[in-house]
Amino acid sequence: MRGVPPTASSRRLLALCAVVLLAVSCRWGGPDDTGGERPPGAPTGVTAQAGSATSVHVMWNRVAPAGSEVTGYEVYRGDTRVKEVPAATHMVDVSRLRPATTYVFTVRARDADGRLGPPSREVRATTPAAARADTRPPTAPGDLEGRAAGSRAAQLSWSAARDDRGVVSYDLYQGRTKIHSVGGNQTAAVVTGLRPGTRYSFTVRARDAADNLSPPGRVVRLTTADGADGGATATAPADFRATARSSGGAYYIVLSWVPPRVDGTVTEYEVRLDGRPVTSLVYGGEAPRDRATYRFYAGEKAGVTHRVRIRPLLPDGTWGAFSAERTVTTGTAG
Repeated sequence: MRGVPPTASSRRLLALCAVVLLAVSCRWGGPDDTGGERPPGAPTGVTAQAGSATSVHVMWNRVAPAGSEVTGYEVYRGDTRVKEVPAATHMVDVSRLRPATTYVFTVRARDADGRLGPPSREVRATTPAAARADTRPPTAPGDLEGRAAGSRAAQLSWSAARDDRGVVSYDLYQGRTKIHSVGGNQTAAVVTGLRPGTRYSFTVRARDAADNLSPPGRVVRLTTADGADGGATATAPADFRATARSSGGAYYIVLSWVPPRVDGTVTEYEVRLDGRPVTSLVYGGEAPRDRATYRFYAGEKAGVTHRVRIRPLLPDGTWGAFSAERTVTTGTAG
């Protein structure tokens, strides 16, 4: 029996179905030639800070595996790959740069199959001008203090070092290993990714534009708390506020807070309503570092009271502490 020739409308329908199937396959990342797993995602929370006139400190957040395990990261200056580091490392110092020059950096994750994920967003850093004939290092940072912030974080603070040309950055050391760098205008930091019930020692050194490194300040020793509480108040969002608002016959809960000051950038938060996770807030672009705001749907009924709080996903992949809990009632100003 001969088939009935397709009509023009049926041909259009078949073509549309083919387009839809292709779009769904592309969106959800069907099986590929390397075993059916997707490559890693783009690193978030990427920052770049000049460390001297010839170096820049680049940091990023851990990338969760999309399929196979993430085994390393590649750091690019423009289109040039300048560093490769293992998966446990989330920071590098890019050296041999030119003074008074702006550079663009991106980071890509690599998985166990050798596949590279997409590049992160671009970040820029400008090296300061070089100081002529500067061989004098800054003084050691003074009055270093530290305390455990729960089981996985430590809060450090120090007094500013002195330098005849100005301090450009401070390097933080855990034992003899450099673990972080902050700008010369900062005298505090929160170190995350520590192990519960573990004793640590930290020091801080100052660096000037000529790359002269100060002697270390005094050693501060501390022991993290036992358990897995994800950190104390140092890793919690600060000044957390919640109000109820109405729009178009529906009610919304409006949140605002100050992100915790941790090593790296917080790009994700979990929102809990009445003791249960209700939504996740993920920043795909530039995450706020000052006050952040967010609102979500709370129904159409007035007079309903809710309890709400949030917690951050820290750059090292662990959860930070919860914010204070707030109570709001729909149909009121809050």
